[in-house]
Amino acid sequence: MDRIHIGIFGNRNSGKSTLINAITGQDLAIVSEIKGTTTDPVQKTMELLPLGPVMIIDTPGLDDEGELGKLRIAKTLNILNKTDIGILVIDAETGITRTDEKLIELFGKKRVNFLLVFNKIDSPKAKIQSIKLPYPAISVSAKTGENIEKLKNLLPRLKPNKPEGFLIADLLNPQDVVVLVTPIDEGAPKGRIILPQQQVLRELLDKHCSIMVTQPEELVKAIENLKTPPRLVITDSQVFQKVNSLLPEDIPLTSFSILFARCKGNLAQAVQGIKALENIQDGDQILISEGCTHHRQCGDIGTVKLPAWIREYTGKEPKFTFTSGGDFPLDLKKYKLIIQCGGCMLTEREMQYRYKTAADARVPMTNYGIIIAHIKGILERVIAPFHLA
Repeated sequence: MDRIHIGIFGNRNSGKSTLINAITGQDLAIVSEIKGTTTDPVQKTMELLPLGPVMIIDTPGLDDEGELGKLRIAKTLNILNKTDIGILVIDAETGITRTDEKLIELFGKKRVNFLLVFNKIDSPKAKIQSIKLPYPAISVSAKTGENIEKLKNLLPRLKPNKPEGFLIADLLNPQDVVVLVTPIDEGAPKGRIILPQQQVLRELLDKHCSIMVTQPEELVKAIENLKTPPRLVITDSQVFQKVNSLLPEDIPLTSFSILFARCKGNLAQAVQGIKALENIQDGDQILISEGCTHHRQCGDIGTVKLPAWIREYTGKEPKFTFTSGGDFPLDLKKYKLIIQCGGCMLTEREMQYRYKTAADARVPMTNYGIIIAHIKGILERVIAPFHLA
């Protein structure tokens, strides 16, 4: 489901951008002798053989200076939370610096598989690494291409070895009938369906399920047209209440958002976290975090609908903070509750980091689908398919 995220780290002018261009065979990154050319993390999706589909992330130098430099370094270190494979580019002319050593320590703490790449071995000033290192390393020249193929062939060995995660297919059988309720409203992209719906649809196809896709208005007729009741109905969380009222109680119901909390996040933690909503007071701070960076519509779920529903449900006036994309606060202690989207645009690694960070800070964290179901009074029904203890 997720592309392997490869983070390229190192000091300024270690040759990170040149290395990216050499690995990909494309001019993806701007190359310059001027220190600090890369000022923000730059992401590029591509197929990188023999590894497969990847996201390559070029980062600013870890030795950046000044107040802006500190901000850039913070952004770089935040990339570690979504990195599956780390490449630390070391200038062979200077060798391993204290900055490099600190990053190696962080790789270990965050359990990121990594590779040291000693670049610029074509330089007459290059220092030959004679000490055997306790972690994978290779010497290359991004400029001449020396050992670049060997480097690419090393990357699959660093791919995280983890069991395949499922959205829902592990709880279904081939030929099960599943109904997907996908409302087409002002937030629906023209000419296509949104990513969570695409990914669920593909997983169901791989499971050889029979799938019916409908809008809420046609749900009753769609169910009537089936010879047998569906094994499961999966809906957009925003129309939970409507779908729940239309669907017979003996037909299991859940949402796309909840499936992603189960697959990438921590569903049990999200269900437990919803209890914090009962104690919200005026002025309490609530963080609403969305993984994508789409253009906000007038009826946006994260910034408009959720705050309105929470105010109506609690009768209180909490203060809301909103983040999107890869932004996620380092200090969570001021928040009484964190509400995370499903995370279809985030890696499993990043979602797990967010849930763990919240748990470590003892801040309750829940999920869009979970909180909407709770507010609408149908939480028990929509988590029943997952048999939570």
